[in-house]
Amino acid sequence: MGTLTYLTQIGTIDQVLADAAKGLAPKVRPKVNTHVHMPPNFSAFETVRQAVSMATEQGVMVLGAGNYYDYRPYAEFSEAAQQSGVFPLFGTEIITLQRDLMDQGIRVNDPGNPGKTYVCGKGITRFEDLSSRAGQVLNTIRGNDSRRMAAMTGKMAQVFASNGVATGLDAEMVSDRIAARHGCERDTVVLQERHVAQAFQERMFDLVPLERRDESLRLLFGAGPTGQPKVKPNDAVGIQNEFRSHLMKSGKPCFVPEQYVSLAEARELIWQLGGIDCYPVAADMVAPGCEFETPVDSLVNTLRGLGFTAVEFISVRNSVKVLTEYVTRLRQAGFAVTDGTEHNTLDLIPMEPTCKAGESVPDALKDIFWEGACVIAAHQFLVAQGQYGFVDDKGRPNSEYRSHEERIKAFSRIGSAVIQRYIENHRQSS
Repeated sequence: MGTLTYLTQIGTIDQVLADAAKGLAPKVRPKVNTHVHMPPNFSAFETVRQAVSMATEQGVMVLGAGNYYDYRPYAEFSEAAQQSGVFPLFGTEIITLQRDLMDQGIRVNDPGNPGKTYVCGKGITRFEDLSSRAGQVLNTIRGNDSRRMAAMTGKMAQVFASNGVATGLDAEMVSDRIAARHGCERDTVVLQERHVAQAFQERMFDLVPLERRDESLRLLFGAGPTGQPKVKPNDAVGIQNEFRSHLMKSGKPCFVPEQYVSLAEARELIWQLGGIDCYPVAADMVAPGCEFETPVDSLVNTLRGLGFTAVEFISVRNSVKVLTEYVTRLRQAGFAVTDGTEHNTLDLIPMEPTCKAGESVPDALKDIFWEGACVIAAHQFLVAQGQYGFVDDKGRPNSEYRSHEERIKAFSRIGSAVIQRYIENHRQSS
């Protein structure tokens, strides 16, 4: 079962367009989640199939993956999704740096690091046979990350050993542990800070008895009030977060500066992968909000100037009030809008996105997020068959449409038909 074969099995382009013109769509708006991370990315899920199974059990019918820098797990994701009747969307997430904004102290969508900018790619289709340019950029990113994680792991091992906890860990061993945990090929592992923190927490639990862990943590974090652990000695996730805060962040003993690609390079990679470049909005993930994003009208003008056509929210970070304000304004301004959960911590939160404190996303916003998911599905379907998508391979809006509104509505109708045909095909084959 090929990763993208389901896009050709849905029907011909003419059949899908004819159905779209007739208004073919699911009778009830499906639940959608356009952004989760799957193993071996740091994730709440032990396996790719667990993510798909949870989506199925919780009624999420459209699920988008947004992994960092290696897309081989997408073959298993596609297979599991097709078996379950979940419509798979493929994406990527890239961390970049806008140096001019960093120098000005302007936070973009990372509340703690001025200039640091996350960007997503939606509806990618050219991730199995990479172009030479895509391969070059990915190799640069992975090389930078690998060197940084190796250096950081080495520093962590030294700090632990000097404080009486000889873990014996290095980056290779951390990667081996991840591959064994998730049953994946070792070279698909892209180490992240959370992976390293988890590995050192697990080794500490192996080596240090419960009654001695508070003492070990105080030694690791240093003397004084700031060195006092704020979590219980059996709280694995809490201790991982403490390791990151006390040891791995900027200014801490194990910090190693990141080497970023530029925003322009990241967007070029997304276009080379056949995707839509998409800006992830932090909104009130933090107070006060990031300078780049406030007020919302300023964000609209900035994103328009940069040429973005799509935005995404991780609504569990946002209040209903602010989410409504941002989503409504951005959609009115002609951006396709989506919503996901990320699931990039160990917390197995619900698969259908919610707002802060578990508040439900308003139905009016769910309609907008469904529309955005349909836009991605349509883009993915058309580009996989060599057609003009929502944007072209330079990120330019499809010129067949006279306005952003006309283009979003047209692609939403196509995507609705694509998803409904997929659902019907699955029912018939089950």
